[in-house]
Amino acid sequence: MRDIPGIHHVTAIGSDPGENLQFYTETLGLRVVKRSVNQDDASVYHLFYGDRSGSPGTSMTFFPYPGARQGRVGTGQVSTTQFLIPADAVDYWIDRLAEAGVDADEPRERFGETVLPFEDPDGLPLELVGVAEAPAGDPPDGPVPPEYAIRGFYGVTLALGDTAATERLLETMGYERTGTEGTRLRYEADGDLGYVVELLDGPDVADGRPGAGTIHHVAFRVTSEDQADWREELQRFGLRPTEIIDRKWFESVYTRTPGGVLFEYATEGPGYTVDEDLETLGERLVLPEWLEGRREEIEDGLPPLSTDS
Repeated sequence: MRDIPGIHHVTAIGSDPGENLQFYTETLGLRVVKRSVNQDDASVYHLFYGDRSGSPGTSMTFFPYPGARQGRVGTGQVSTTQFLIPADAVDYWIDRLAEAGVDADEPRERFGETVLPFEDPDGLPLELVGVAEAPAGDPPDGPVPPEYAIRGFYGVTLALGDTAATERLLETMGYERTGTEGTRLRYEADGDLGYVVELLDGPDVADGRPGAGTIHHVAFRVTSEDQADWREELQRFGLRPTEIIDRKWFESVYTRTPGGVLFEYATEGPGYTVDEDLETLGERLVLPEWLEGRREEIEDGLPPLSTDS
């Protein structure tokens, strides 16, 4: 099996779908690359944001439940999602977030890079990390100039009561430990996006509680050829992965990790253009074939999005 190069996507829980769409497209400058529904609860949108095509390593996705109770970020969760920007874009983003009324923290240095922490409208912890040799990426047309645009994921931070078993799992996946700062352990993969996983050993932190402003799961990139082998490897590790599940735009295997975080292992293809043209991604509600027969019922049950005509 090939080592895992990094994150495929991160999926979070939100509340107001229109506010979510506005923040991630107009404030952060990502493109909405897919409008669909939660395949396990078709009464709720599944909104996908990313670069121009939503390529693996760039896709932040949401289940926005209107009126959802506020969650609590804590142990057993992805505690922070990190986006990669060019190092010389940090000042631009300080000004942009301030102009948008986003209450960002002061920039800080971590592992030799500048980190800008802030939250989305639901209180989801996010960070922009300035990287000196940021990949060019494929930024979408939008409100953020390409030279300052988010390139994709930098990584995630996991809050854990005990890091040992998760460290072994990451090493099995091909990650290498590259540094320590205080209680923060840093692991890196060999990709150019979403290649960082940091572990926080926080036994005194309260357990996380699902809800708006929390991460549902983090997905890692695997090839179609390797996915079944990775599933067997997870079983050998003592975990209980799901069967391979067809999600239309990729195939997925899920497992609850020793630290309580839900990991997904998602294939890199076929991608979001399998059922829409690149130029019109995200402009209409797209359903997988097995839900298409319920389209009228599903559309009637969904709230309007603020940008819908």
